[in-house]
Parts: sequence; structure tokens; C-alpha cells
Amino acid sequence: MLSYKSAEEIRKMRMAGLCVWHALQIARLTARAGITTADIDAPIAKFYENVGAIPLFKGVPGRVPFPAVNCISVNEEVVHGIPGRRQLKEGDIVSVDTGCKIGGWCGDSAVTIPVGEISEVRQRLLDVTKNVLQIAIDVMPKCKMWHEVGTKMEAYVHKNGFSVVETLVGHGIGRNMHEPPQVPNFYCRDTIKKGGDFEIRPGLVIAVEPMINVGTKDVRVLSDHWTIVTCDHKPSAHFEHTLAVTESGIKVLTGAPQTEEEKIDISPYVPA
Repeated sequence: MLSYKSAEEIRKMRMAGLCVWHALQIARLTARAGITTADIDAPIAKFYENVGAIPLFKGVPGRVPFPAVNCISVNEEVVHGIPGRRQLKEGDIVSVDTGCKIGGWCGDSAVTIPVGEISEVRQRLLDVTKNVLQIAIDVMPKCKMWHEVGTKMEAYVHKNGFSVVETLVGHGIGRNMHEPPQVPNFYCRDTIKKGGDFEIRPGLVIAVEPMINVGTKDVRVLSDHWTIVTCDHKPSAHFEHTLAVTESGIKVLTGAPQTEEEKIDISPYVPA
């Protein structure tokens, strides 16, 4: 059942959101040609440990429990990539999805990072995916129901010649990483028919996470039971924020610090 959060609960969720934002800055400063995806995972794991945050992804059940703190996906990998020995190369794009719990409340966010100079189509993919997340943030206060937002997101992606992954969606978030409702990044007729559409009003907290592909929207799962890749092996990008609807507008709970007190020194976790 969808639960709306109080102003105090949203304030507490901001603490987890800030830790997630700082974790992704560690990823941005670490990702470069020659390092492995495990080299990105390790310092974030240490950061969470030192600030007293509980990683949300490690141990998530499946055919095999997810073995790492972060999902790290490269190029044709859409989401749920397992960090390991894959070495980044100039021109790659790497998506880092991370989440943590602090004080009983969760935060979840993702970015796709260019490794050095990337191709024009990959840069456009990153720009469109980042922009479509911003579109959702901008139009949410003007919409009554979520399907209105999803429709605008999908239209923007298609206008730019890319495709929206439809087998994966965003989610509610609070005391648990995954809570109702499901949050499609497209117009989902089946969701509306089944009563899954939801009202945008103060207290709503959701993780909005467009996953956009250069080619086909179709994806498949690799033999590791986690990594999801595009069926045509063309690149995919992923951006995500945890968003709260408040009386004064949309609050990006996984956004950048707004005061000096919200800043955390991440220099010890960034490789020289």
C-alpha cells in the first residue's frame, strides 16, 4: 500500500540522500580508463562503513544474492552490473547505481559517467537521459497523476530517437528501498487499467530512474542472474534521484548539499 511521508520523515530521508550523493561523487572522481568496476565499488563501500550507512544492494536476494555494494554497468549493460575485473576504457560510459539506509530511512540514486572522451551519440544519450529525469522533476508539480509525467518523459525520449526500457521501472522508497508504487518512465496503459496509477501530492516519495537505450528497448539478463543488457548490444544510460513532493515543491533528496553542514569530506576515499 502506498504510504505518504510526513515532513519530518522526509527530513530524515535527506540524510540518506546526502550520503548517496557523496558516494556518487566518489564514483565520478574514481572512474577513469584503466581502473576496474571493483575499484569503484570498494571506496564507496568503505565510505558507507565509516559514516554508519547500511548499503541497500549487497545481499539483495535473487537466484544468487547480489554480491556488491553498488550496481555498476558499462556500455550495453543497462542496470544491475556486478562490480569485478572489467577494466574501463577511454570512450566507455559507466552507470553507477547506489543506495543506503541511515537512521532507518533509505536513499537511492544513479548516474552514468563518461570515461574520458566519448562518442557524440553516447554524449547525446547521457544528455537525453539526464534531461528526461529533469523533465520529471519539473513537471511533477504541474501534474495530478503519475501517468501524465510518464507520458511526457516517453515523448521526449522518442523525439530524440532513443528508446525507453519498459521492463524496469522506478519505485516508492522510505523505510525500505522498494515500496509501492511502481513508477514507469513511460505511459503504461496496463498500470492504469489495474489501478496502479497514483496521485502526486505532498508526502509522496519516489525514486525516478529513466533507463534509456540508443537502440531497441528490449533487454535480457546475463548468466550471472543479475546484469541486464540491451539485446542489440547498443549503449544504455541510467540516471536516478529520490524525490519528495512537499508543500513548497519537489525536493531532490539525493541532490547536492545546500549548506556547509551537509557536506562530507570524501577526499580519503578518492584514489590519488
